[in-house]
Amino acid sequence: MTDQQLDCALDLMRRLPPQQIEKNLSDLIDLVPDLCEDLLSSIDQPLKVATDKKVGKDYLLCDYNRDGDSYRSPWTNSYEPPLEDGAMPSERLRKLEIEANTAFDQYRELYFEGGVSSVYLWDLDAGFAGVILIKKAGDGSKKIKGCWDSIHVVEVQEKSSGRSAHYKLTSTSMLWLQTNRVGSGTMNLGGSLTRQIEQDASVSEASPHIANIGKMVEEMENKIRNSLDEIYFGRTRDVVNSLRSIQPLGEVEDRKKKQAGILADLTAMNKKRAIDI
Repeated sequence: MTDQQLDCALDLMRRLPPQQIEKNLSDLIDLVPDLCEDLLSSIDQPLKVATDKKVGKDYLLCDYNRDGDSYRSPWTNSYEPPLEDGAMPSERLRKLEIEANTAFDQYRELYFEGGVSSVYLWDLDAGFAGVILIKKAGDGSKKIKGCWDSIHVVEVQEKSSGRSAHYKLTSTSMLWLQTNRVGSGTMNLGGSLTRQIEQDASVSEASPHIANIGKMVEEMENKIRNSLDEIYFGRTRDVVNSLRSIQPLGEVEDRKKKQAGILADLTAMNKKRAIDI
């Protein structure tokens, strides 16, 4: 019964507006408290932004950089509030984490022209894992609001030779858009998609881990964007076009009358020809 309840809860959350995930998740946990841990670990929530006061740069908060009630900044590798024994990546992985944050900060600026990005890495027995976070909110316009959240979790299993690695990427993107115009009224549009891919790639100076992961993230985000455009925006356009016409109703009625008149004339001509024959 618990598995069935969890499936129903996850199915319900996929159909609710992404901008209200936190409230809906809290209400769902109040309804079925026994599923609290499963729901929190299975449902991605919109990313929150914090500021590293030491360097004055923003970073993103998630479960992957949290230890207790503190969150680790990718810029200074320190916890806020301060934590003495917080989890830290190894020295080798910290260097890679710094390079990854620089690389994806440039990627974010090129693709999103703003927003915030953060990369966090942690050690595994046979490699390492990490998460790439990207958040881009609207420009603050009163008539148009929206937000894009990307969560890319990657697991890297390094081969014994060190010349290749196996990459497993799980990506979740959440998008919501709200418009409020006098002519069209209020419209809410949003949804989320999760996709997964695995592949092997060589590791060298020309193709290091960051380049391999970056290529996978870039391709995955493009696929998700295209899917969101087709599923949500394309379907919305089809519905709107079926309900509304850009032509005045009078012109549409006149066209229908003319078409009916032409059809009636053709039918009469065919009947006359049949009689003559």
